[in-house]
Amino acid sequence: MALSDTKIRSLKAGIKSDGTITNKAYKVTDEKGLYIEVKPSGSKLWRFKYRFAGKEKLLSVGVYPDVGLKDARNKRDELRKQVAAGIDPSDIRKAEKIALAGMESFEFVAREWHSKYKRNWSEGHADRVLIRLEKDVFPWIGKKNIGEIKPPELLQVLRRVESRGALETAHRILQVCGQVFRYAVATGRAERDSAADLKGALPPSKPKHHASIVEPKKVGELLRAIDAYSGTFVTMCALKMAPLVFVRPGELRHADWLSIDFENAEWRLSAPDTKMKTTQHIVPLSDQAISILKEIEPLTGRGKYIFPSIRTNSRPMSENTINAALRRMGYPKDVMTGHGFRSMASTLLNEQGWNPDAIERQLSHCERNGVRAAYNYAEYLPERKKMMQAWSDYLDGLREGADVISSKR
Repeated sequence: MALSDTKIRSLKAGIKSDGTITNKAYKVTDEKGLYIEVKPSGSKLWRFKYRFAGKEKLLSVGVYPDVGLKDARNKRDELRKQVAAGIDPSDIRKAEKIALAGMESFEFVAREWHSKYKRNWSEGHADRVLIRLEKDVFPWIGKKNIGEIKPPELLQVLRRVESRGALETAHRILQVCGQVFRYAVATGRAERDSAADLKGALPPSKPKHHASIVEPKKVGELLRAIDAYSGTFVTMCALKMAPLVFVRPGELRHADWLSIDFENAEWRLSAPDTKMKTTQHIVPLSDQAISILKEIEPLTGRGKYIFPSIRTNSRPMSENTINAALRRMGYPKDVMTGHGFRSMASTLLNEQGWNPDAIERQLSHCERNGVRAAYNYAEYLPERKKMMQAWSDYLDGLREGADVISSKR
């Protein structure tokens, strides 16, 4: 029921509107996410609850009676307009607070850059970028004027990350900082990119190795172990799907029902499954893959994600779930990983004589030419459909312990 000024004035500390006695703060809702919180001290605070990018968030709207009911509703409506426009009001609040310390601080510019460009990224990628900045950069140079930060100061920040053994993360942070500096130059808040002078300052990071099983007999053993997995049904289905589609682990976790085209037996990946929202990738679905989807659909089909979190179906499966399941099955990280299903497919399909270009397209390896990438997702599609079905049939043979030499027809 909507609030009125008379109702608000009647609210007392320690006594809820239904007469219940309490020594804690309590809230009384208005409409469209707005509510008033009555503190034990007697003060009354307006708050606005909303959802953005699947997450529930809360903002303070003001103190009653300084902000009356009409003004609180007007503020709520403005915040709702921002959400509808794809803008997170919390980001604006944070930026406004930082602005008090200077609109040219590194943190202010970085948050402005992040807010501007994150709409082109996947949710996961956007979160990781901001977390790295908040954890490893802002505490050291966040309040400094971005135009006054020199390369040695930035290098000190990177050395702290490197010293804890996170060299690859240090390289990623340098890359992000370079983008922030270039944005500052473009917007007139810095004269040069201080990150550019640090090229070669960090030791080269070692290529990340994703352990994988590629020997056919051992692949069969792995598939039988997956069939015998004693964990949750959702995790078992994800494990069964992984070798059939060999997408990136993050793409598998974020698989959603709307991207599945049962009629054409295709999974059409787009944001937030891929790093750039403009990227699209088609995964032909074999009969075996369709069967798994049909099996799990009664359980998760009413939600967004095919493989949701065990805690809530509004979020995807944890990024550690597949690897943890493999560990539980007796496969240590130096033997098999979730990413290893890609290497498994790539190695065996190439050995069996399938078209290397079709394999690379199915692996969705990055196309450096952005314009060409926008049209490439359907390349070799008829051949890939045939390959993916033959690959699933080949895996069935390995699972049964057959001496299968090739999936090539």
